[in-house]
Amino acid sequence: MLFLGIDFGTSGARVIVINDDEEIITQVSLSFSCQNTHYLAQQWEDTLYLLLEKIPIKIRKKIEFISINGTSSTVLLCNAEGIPIEKPILYNDSQDITIFDKFKSIIPKEHIVNSSTSSLIKLLWWYENNKISPNSYLLHQADWLGFLLHGELGISDYHNALKLGYDVENLCYPDWLKALPINAVLPDVLPPGTPVRTVKDDIVKKFNFPKHCLVCTGTTDSIAAFLASGVKNPGEGVTSLGSTLVLKLLSNKRIEDISSGIYSHRLGNLWLTGGASNTGGAVLKHFFTDEEIEKISKKINTNQPTKLDYYPLLKPGERFPINDPKLVSKIEPKPDNKVEFLQGLLESIAKIEALGYNKLQALGANPITQIYSAGGGAKNKKWVKIRQNYLQVPVHISPQTEAAYGTALLAKRSQITYNYP
Repeated sequence: MLFLGIDFGTSGARVIVINDDEEIITQVSLSFSCQNTHYLAQQWEDTLYLLLEKIPIKIRKKIEFISINGTSSTVLLCNAEGIPIEKPILYNDSQDITIFDKFKSIIPKEHIVNSSTSSLIKLLWWYENNKISPNSYLLHQADWLGFLLHGELGISDYHNALKLGYDVENLCYPDWLKALPINAVLPDVLPPGTPVRTVKDDIVKKFNFPKHCLVCTGTTDSIAAFLASGVKNPGEGVTSLGSTLVLKLLSNKRIEDISSGIYSHRLGNLWLTGGASNTGGAVLKHFFTDEEIEKISKKINTNQPTKLDYYPLLKPGERFPINDPKLVSKIEPKPDNKVEFLQGLLESIAKIEALGYNKLQALGANPITQIYSAGGGAKNKKWVKIRQNYLQVPVHISPQTEAAYGTALLAKRSQITYNYP
């Protein structure tokens, strides 16, 4: 029996197939050729199908469960056929927070949705601009990609639905959310990894999947990266060093602090608390190619820190550990020496990471014992050393660093909730 995990990030997508022993059987990745949001949905669909085509047929024929992750708070508004009727709104696209003023008597002031990038504010923005009809469906990126395979609209998971306002503690939509005028387009929410339906007949025919192959609810890319790490003990954390910087700390206590962009996901009987910053690898790639980062990093002397004090962002606005939609990027002074400049950027991102974990602990999360690193930046040994200097705990590379692997594990666990013949 084989299990397929599909990861859609900000710059590309990857699939990983594992077996019953959780060994990787095959993996394929593709980069997005275009970032024009008017064509993103079509590109996601094309990329999904191209990735599936690249999995050898003999492997596809043995895949029994499929799960998909997507970027948190990336949403689409679709019609009754599942066709997007508006361009997708991405995870880091800010909306005018004053939209909430109209509903301030309904929406709790300190709730996680009170953010310029939350899924709920994006949905309310569509509502305020008369984009929603009685036959509309709100879908997160992972929901829509799953729909393309199983054909069921209006289904999500409680990891993706957290920033929509779903109550992950009581596993229901709260009364205040149901009182909003967008209640009719809210998706049904299931636990991540819940089997939804077998793949559609046309997908079976096109890709040679077994007819009984099940598509399951998914998760977010950062939680998938956490699942891939294998972390199980409170006090252990995972930092995802992708296009953005995402922190997740396993804790006995649920932590919520909207002023710092901190929130918690349910993970069994524990809580996965953390936040996502807009700094990260995308900023590095704005100034350096991947080859330059690899080459220049080797010249960094981690025992001699720079005195550069940056807060590197591609555009104004930050989510965590400072929640300020107007926060301005600070990348000055910029030295002529490329080694010094790259080191200053890496140090500054490490400081932001340390600030994030310190805030989690100050609010009652378990003390950090060790950090596992995922994402493309996890392989940079000099950056690992820099981060360890600021974090003051052991920093490891996760045994598995790909979010697609974590999503494949989620697909594998789906068979526990399904009475497989």
